[in-house]
Amino acid sequence: MAELEEVLPALAEEMAARTDRGEVADYIPQLRKIDPDRFGIAVALNDGRVITAGDADEAFSIQSISKMFTLTLALGKVGDALWRRVGREPSGNPFNSIVQLEHELGIPRNPFINAGAIVVTDVLLAGHQPREALGEILRFIQFLADDDGIAIDREVAASERATGYRNFALANYMRAFGNLQHEPELALGVYFHHCAIAMSCRQLALSAQFLAHEGRNPATGHSVVSAERARRILALMLTCGHYDGSGDFAFRVGIPGKSGVGGGIIGIVPGVASIAVWSPGLNENGNSRLGSIALEKLTKAMNWSVFAP
Repeated sequence: MAELEEVLPALAEEMAARTDRGEVADYIPQLRKIDPDRFGIAVALNDGRVITAGDADEAFSIQSISKMFTLTLALGKVGDALWRRVGREPSGNPFNSIVQLEHELGIPRNPFINAGAIVVTDVLLAGHQPREALGEILRFIQFLADDDGIAIDREVAASERATGYRNFALANYMRAFGNLQHEPELALGVYFHHCAIAMSCRQLALSAQFLAHEGRNPATGHSVVSAERARRILALMLTCGHYDGSGDFAFRVGIPGKSGVGGGIIGIVPGVASIAVWSPGLNENGNSRLGSIALEKLTKAMNWSVFAP
């Protein structure tokens, strides 16, 4: 098997030379400003090593990757009762589809599409003011990464709020079906802000280590979630973590992952490592184009596919 210390720099160099970088998410004005030539990757191994290459220490907007953290928190709060309000199946439609939501009577297909993540955010609002709920999410991520410097990019949050008409439509639609217990403005305020959390590849890889280690933080040994819950979160990441490109990602890359339209992807190799990659240009499904390619090459070089013998 190849040595990771050799593979990552070579991979970053190859990605830097490519011109097929995809398109940045220009429907969010602040994301439109990001340099599409950026590429970073970080691998946090379960033995405590963190190996990086490229722009691995530059912060970027994690966007929908935050849904992995909010799902973890919501399951801790209400357990399997969550599945009465949101499903566990791949969507097969764009992440902001309202057609599917109408067909399924206000029950989102899974917690990683926008509608599902808004319901999860609504769950976290119960008994809290929006500022308190948002603080809980941010502190949880800071705790996981052991880094209280992780923060919300307020300009990105404001940019999302100003252009989030489709998300307001989804929230109001679910409210009409009784599947949103707080006013859409409140739930969306928290939602836009947790999607606007900014992290580097290094911070992101460290924050997701618990999922690669049966629910425990390998640095401290402390349990974050049970091993069974970690496996279930990983199952959802594998089948639903990349919108309507989830099947192709599983086919090509072969590990559970979660993407965001900021160009980040978190990938998990159970028992081995968590991987964060960032390249702002997106493919037709809203996933990082070069990030997906890099992860495919990495898992092949390291024989890290969960389907490998």
